[in-house]
Amino acid sequence: MRSLRVLALLLSICLLWGLTACSNQTEEQPHTQATVETSDNVLTIWAWDDTFNVKAANLAKAYYANINPEIQVNVVSMAQTDIITKLNTAFSSSNYEGLPNIVLIEDYRIQNFLKSYPGELRDLSSIVDPDRFMEYKLRVMTEEGKIYGVPFDSGAAALFYRRDYLREAGYTEQDMQNLTWNEYIEIGKDVKEATGKYMLTLDPSDLGQIRIMMQSAGAWYMKEDGETVDIAENEVLKAALSTYERMVNAGIALQVSGWDPFVKAFQEGEVASVPTGCWAMSNIVKAEEQSGKWAVAPIPRLDDIPQSINASSIGGGSWYVIDKVPGADLAVDFLGKTFASNEQLIDDLVKEISLVSTMKSAKDLKHCGEPNAFLVASVFTRTLLHGRSKRLL
Repeated sequence: MRSLRVLALLLSICLLWGLTACSNQTEEQPHTQATVETSDNVLTIWAWDDTFNVKAANLAKAYYANINPEIQVNVVSMAQTDIITKLNTAFSSSNYEGLPNIVLIEDYRIQNFLKSYPGELRDLSSIVDPDRFMEYKLRVMTEEGKIYGVPFDSGAAALFYRRDYLREAGYTEQDMQNLTWNEYIEIGKDVKEATGKYMLTLDPSDLGQIRIMMQSAGAWYMKEDGETVDIAENEVLKAALSTYERMVNAGIALQVSGWDPFVKAFQEGEVASVPTGCWAMSNIVKAEEQSGKWAVAPIPRLDDIPQSINASSIGGGSWYVIDKVPGADLAVDFLGKTFASNEQLIDDLVKEISLVSTMKSAKDLKHCGEPNAFLVASVFTRTLLHGRSKRLL
């Protein structure tokens, strides 16, 4: 019970800090000094994760160059925590020097900006057709009937796992389907005994696994009204914390701190599985020598919670325009002609970064239906279409 109380304390700390340190994508990338040229012909974009979001922004930049070749687009790679800190500081002081025109903001964080800093982000209702995007994605970026973001990636959760490690422990791909977390833990014990490998990583400062478990049951830290805290009598949260405790006590988790050690663990073969958002795929496939050794299955569900299913959500981000930085109109045009409407761009991103898009038509695009040579099987599209998440906060 002592470890459970420690977990509850960690949860409280993360809530007090507004989930600042509780994202699976708070990378520890080297800081990149961001400079903004306030010219009518220059746009600057901030994003994190070079293999995924930054690469997507650069591909959108290439598309836009064919439409408007006179415009210079600078894509700046920056750790998500640095982005959030700079935005909070600038909006609090009304000092916009050095800010970009376009910024990627994680879905968990956007409501804080919309409610705490009204008027700082541009209304993008004119370029975002709500019929084109998943409703759950639009909900977090909509305030008083106005849409403030361009939806980007899905946070659909999946269980990536090493086929070779699991087979060495006596398990097949079929054994990995539709697991409960208790079953997953037992498999992890066998894997550790047979291979010496940990089953997963856990970061004590990042409660992403807790959020995955909770959202598989349609639960959150708040009640349906979005204002009432729901912790003390939250049975789903209790079950998630107990499951997390069992993972730690079972010795199947490699403790890491931050984004880089998390990525290093699976790229260097230190763990047998990665239960996280589908956006992790771009970093998994970067270890080219592991091609064919990975497979993917539905995320496990909570034991003894009837409403928990083998689908969930974790993270995901969208594109926003900072209203008071010169060039906002041009930034709106850029997003309107790229991420908000360009299906060919989205299809290319499926191929280039394994994007699971929240654009509804993406499921019918060419590359979305193609098998991924790196993985034995793919459930991305099924997870996206049938995954359940009552709240994405």
